[in-house]
Amino acid sequence: MGPNVSTFYDEPVHLVKGEGVWVWDAGGNRYLDCYNNVPHVGHCHPTVVEAICRQAATLNTHTRYLHEGILDYIERLTGTFAEPLSTGILTCTGSEANDIALRMAEAVTGKRGVIATDHTYHGNTTAVSQLSRTNPPTGGYGSHVRHVPAPDSYRPLGGEPGEAHASAFATKIEEAIASLEKAGHGFSAIIICPYFANEGFPDLPAGWLDPASEVVRWAGGIIIADEVQPGFGRIGTHMWGHQRIGLTPDIVTLGKPMANGHPVGGVVTAPDVMAAFRKSFRYFNTFGGNPVSCAAASAVLDVLEDENLMRNADAVGAYARDGLKRLAERHAVIGDVRGSGLFFGAEMVLDRATKEPATQYTARVANEMRRRGILLNRLGIHYNTLKIRPPMPFTRDNADLLLSTLDAVLTDLPVDA
Repeated sequence: MGPNVSTFYDEPVHLVKGEGVWVWDAGGNRYLDCYNNVPHVGHCHPTVVEAICRQAATLNTHTRYLHEGILDYIERLTGTFAEPLSTGILTCTGSEANDIALRMAEAVTGKRGVIATDHTYHGNTTAVSQLSRTNPPTGGYGSHVRHVPAPDSYRPLGGEPGEAHASAFATKIEEAIASLEKAGHGFSAIIICPYFANEGFPDLPAGWLDPASEVVRWAGGIIIADEVQPGFGRIGTHMWGHQRIGLTPDIVTLGKPMANGHPVGGVVTAPDVMAAFRKSFRYFNTFGGNPVSCAAASAVLDVLEDENLMRNADAVGAYARDGLKRLAERHAVIGDVRGSGLFFGAEMVLDRATKEPATQYTARVANEMRRRGILLNRLGIHYNTLKIRPPMPFTRDNADLLLSTLDAVLTDLPVDA
């Protein structure tokens, strides 16, 4: 596989089996999975496994042949969105979905300039890799890309949270649009995760993006919401991240959790945007939307509904965050606790007064948690925020195990060691 292959932890985990919220390694050790959103409804969920097997034993081909499965699924999927988001394209990955979204924006606006935050990740195609400051493209950034400071509710742009923070973010977008217009690229789109997951999921209230949205609309740009991480009910309060923050996107992109590990991604948009894309670009994806993938994705929607997993995410997530806040009373290294549903965590600092990031310490905590049978990781602008994002069937008992283990790790690992 070559050098520099990405693996988690100082001692990578060799997984051989998964069930629900648990995974086992090659040595027979069991781990509580508090990180992976790909097995969205739980590792090897029997409903999804059975749907894949049944369809694989019946027919699998591509979308140049007619098949009801893709239409049935897209109708169910778009039924979870507000109008006019009623059409969809299925892909194999979120990277492909975001690549399509950029082309949709170009088709609608006739322009190419795009804006992203300076601590985001939207995939790894040539076009989409241009958006990431955390994984810089080898050949450098194109002149058609602008980055704006990532939102940070703990250290807010503008000095104050809330309205001042939101206005400062909108001002940065306005400046980026002006720069793109001056450079001759024009302004095509802004692409954001509406939960700002990789940025450290800052605590932003509903309406926080309104000033930014107004700036984009005034300039004639397209808003792309990357829902790969917060989507499909993970945040508990809403099915989608953009619904929670009150954003109305033109295009929504989807990926990882769509089919519980089967490679499915997608783009949802309005009919006029879809028509502009289809007119401007000849697009076909051999494996995107194949019958087996659609069966797996549809089964995920079944399980989400039948097992009330969005409601579970809301309740268990609130319980776990309360537990983290109690830990913060005993461990000064926890500077901030935030999140929604089953996507939450704690930002670690060396000093609460200065908010100096405890970046290296957070890495040590993640590795020690792995050694004690809990899988989680870290992210954020300073890579000092514990990222906790378990499969959706996560329970209060699971949360108690997570919290007690974290308490022990924070006790045993002195910050100044």
